Amino acid sequence: MHPVPPRRTRHAVVAVLATALVLVLSGCSESVQRGWLPGYSDQEVTDQTGRVVSLWVGSWIAALAVGAITWGLILWCVAVYRKRKDDNTLPVQLRYHVPLEIMYILLPVVMVGVLFYHTNEDTLALQDTSAEPDVNIQVVGKQWSWDFNYLDEDVYETGQHAQDIGGDAAELGEQVTLYLPVDQRVEFTLDSRDVIHSFWIPEFLYKQDMIPGHTNTFQVTPTREGVYRGKCAELCGEEHSSMLFNVEVVSQEEYDAHMEELRERGQTGVLGLEYSRQQDLNDVAEGEH
Repeated sequence: MHPVPPRRTRHAVVAVLATALVLVLSGCSESVQRGWLPGYSDQEVTDQTGRVVSLWVGSWIAALAVGAITWGLILWCVAVYRKRKDDNTLPVQLRYHVPLEIMYILLPVVMVGVLFYHTNEDTLALQDTSAEPDVNIQVVGKQWSWDFNYLDEDVYETGQHAQDIGGDAAELGEQVTLYLPVDQRVEFTLDSRDVIHSFWIPEFLYKQDMIPGHTNTFQVTPTREGVYRGKCAELCGEEHSSMLFNVEVVSQEEYDAHMEELRERGQTGVLGLEYSRQQDLNDVAEGEH
């Protein structure tokens, strides 16, 4: 059996790597281009999701570039400075290279500084509530569901508490739905009735904690009509995983029609923070009237 010439082996390796690179580049799907974040290629879900995706993907590209350079230098040192068969001398154990050591210090500081700058810039933009909102909605987290107070319309929607997470879907009750008008700036006021929760709509690429005794706010403009899923992102008790809700981003006409529907049901007023999760929903509704 004849050994394979080294040059032929190198050519085979290069061909395999080139083929793999072509396959990866040609298979860049929508998910890969967004860094595997939720979203759609035709339109961003909110006015802020593009900002989050850009920061996320840019951070990963920078991290991969640093990794590639680091791995390349490590492999280069392994190959160039490996011990030869005829070399029996002990290498120099202590050697200074001041410019290189300065670069080792300054380069990471610059990299972290750039990452901090862009992260801080985007975080401030995401948490900016200085603009005048078109819609004001108070979200109240409770074990283990949600109440939505549409403050401008003076109506509310209330979710049922899950009773048996291991039972049938019918026993868990229907998930409450949050309605949002498309292309309208919404200000969310977040409160908790019992323990710490976290208001999270994954497709919005943003979440914020709901802390008892402390109110958090944020603003967002939904820009794509559709149905999305929401959930609690903070472990809040034994039935935390069933603390789900739906989000429907609809036209202004559909939004107004739903507000009128809630009004016709008699769900007017605001659900406060004084109700406990043990209180019957009928008592809550009667207390508002």
